[in-house]
Amino acid sequence: MNRRNIRYISRYNPRHLYPLVDNKLKTKILAQKAGITTPKLIGTVESQHEVADLGRILEGVQGFAIKPAKGSGGKGILVLHRNEQGQLVKNSGAVVSLEDLQRHVSNTLSGLHSLGGSPDVAIIEELIEFDQQLGGFSFEGVPDIRVIVCRGYPVMAMMRLSTRASDGKANLHQGAVGVGLDIATGRPLNAVQNGLQVERHPDTGRMLAELQIPDWEVLLELAARCYEVSGLGYLGTDMVLDRRYGPMLLELNARPGLTIQVANGTGLLPRLQKIDALGLDDIALPAAERVKRSREWFAADPADLFS
Repeated sequence: MNRRNIRYISRYNPRHLYPLVDNKLKTKILAQKAGITTPKLIGTVESQHEVADLGRILEGVQGFAIKPAKGSGGKGILVLHRNEQGQLVKNSGAVVSLEDLQRHVSNTLSGLHSLGGSPDVAIIEELIEFDQQLGGFSFEGVPDIRVIVCRGYPVMAMMRLSTRASDGKANLHQGAVGVGLDIATGRPLNAVQNGLQVERHPDTGRMLAELQIPDWEVLLELAARCYEVSGLGYLGTDMVLDRRYGPMLLELNARPGLTIQVANGTGLLPRLQKIDALGLDDIALPAAERVKRSREWFAADPADLFS
């Protein structure tokens, strides 16, 4: 962890760029300007007096996610849709009243869910309709894919699958399942929950070896392009697969954690050292060429694939 902090985060990530990725709204604007698809923005709530307008903002909206712009680790994210009676409900079926929602957003604005407890903005986004090829691999939540990118080269990836224990959130520290993915193919290598190896999703029973990621090359290219978009040389890109729009960027992280190594059953350092040794001409290559190289360099041995 110290090596990651000193040699990679401090070395490759200028601190003045952190606000661009620590704020999901700023990240979304940057990505959209660069032509990178993100979930559609329905609206924002930026001050306490706007909280009373929530009913109007959400009128006719059948499903949405509310999240703090400066939140982390899935804190403060609320995913809701309308049932046949028009009530707002969570994926679990629990009803959320407008008053409950207003209270949640008010707490978000006050900084309850933000990094350092600083005042925040609530973002309201269109719901992701995840690709049906991933059906049964996640419980009451959208699976996402974390790709670590170093100097524009994807070096390691995992899919995070929500569970009952994680309350439908794709957060490994809360009990989600992490599935290591082969950079070359997107096929599963290994899977863990709470640090222990698993073969099936604990709630749905799906065999994790059957996981197949559609549009894998497109997803890696979007992740690689985030290097130019953000200016950060070491970052975590969190992606989702929408059945309508394909791969989309959820958020960027300037301090990605190391649990991705546990999910993959291998260490990051040898791959990062490979990228460290590259010259400036290699770093200036188009994203598609960088992805091509990464898929060649970091391809898993077929014997290591999950079976």
